Amino acid sequence: MSAVTEAGALVGAPPPVMGDHAIVTTGLTKRFRGGQVAVDQLDLAVPRGSVFGFLGPNGSGKTTTIRMLLGLVAPTSGGFSVAGEVGALIEGPAFYPYLSGEANLRRFDAADPGADARTARSRIGEALERVGLSAAARKRYRAYSLGMRQRLAIAATLLRPKDLLVLDEPTNGLDPQGTREVRALIKEIAAGDTTVFVSSHLLAEIEQMCTHAAVMRTGRLVAQGSLAGLRSGGGRPRLRVETPDVKEAAAVLDGAGLAGVLIGDGEATAELGDAVPERICALLVHGGVAVRGFTVVRPTLEDVFVGLTGEGFDVEA
Repeated sequence: MSAVTEAGALVGAPPPVMGDHAIVTTGLTKRFRGGQVAVDQLDLAVPRGSVFGFLGPNGSGKTTTIRMLLGLVAPTSGGFSVAGEVGALIEGPAFYPYLSGEANLRRFDAADPGADARTARSRIGEALERVGLSAAARKRYRAYSLGMRQRLAIAATLLRPKDLLVLDEPTNGLDPQGTREVRALIKEIAAGDTTVFVSSHLLAEIEQMCTHAAVMRTGRLVAQGSLAGLRSGGGRPRLRVETPDVKEAAAVLDGAGLAGVLIGDGEATAELGDAVPERICALLVHGGVAVRGFTVVRPTLEDVFVGLTGEGFDVEA
């Protein structure tokens, strides 16, 4: 699946090698009537085999991007490439409430012109087993919990082998148990060499299940990369010393060459830099500082993303 500009070529910088990526976009832009720009010059690279979190506040352009990737909305300019067979779940599952989970999947499979009717029974059984719904296969859909409904929808996308699975807010509206179920399922699917692209505004979900992420703000991409790489770009780690001797502790930290020494209520902090924490702790004790707590504080993803977007994220599912 691909899209191009009117000139017939991808625009912007040369894209990454497609063989290493499941999704590549270059200069992808969507402008609606009236001049509203929903997605602006998006250059995205999703590594094969990753669980890729597409993160941003509501209204940042995530869903519009997904609709373009799936061919549901035409780009205004720019282009994209998507590798292999793609399954997608957007805007929540929709099934017949009076039919069982298994019967719903039979109808779904029968509507797929590429599906082989001779293997439908075995494929449906495998899909239900993969999402943990074998025991509830004959239960009516209306009796399913929210988590079970979401897992059934994911099963529908897996009736045929998929290279890429695109999920738009897959845990939205779920209770904690349902959220855990879907999160575990996504990790299991990714372990089977399927790239999973997850759009979410829930920071905690991205942190717990993704290997890579991209951050959107008002239609623009502000950062992308591995989670470890994104964290490392959020600032330098700091030492925090909890002590009643804050002035003495600050003097030791300053004497050890640490920058950015600050004194707070019952604590002294400083940038760690290249210093060895154990050595600094020994210096504090040797200097007569009563150390109640000694911590290396590293930037969280929330720190990084709020700094990038200027906005808060929901951090709980």
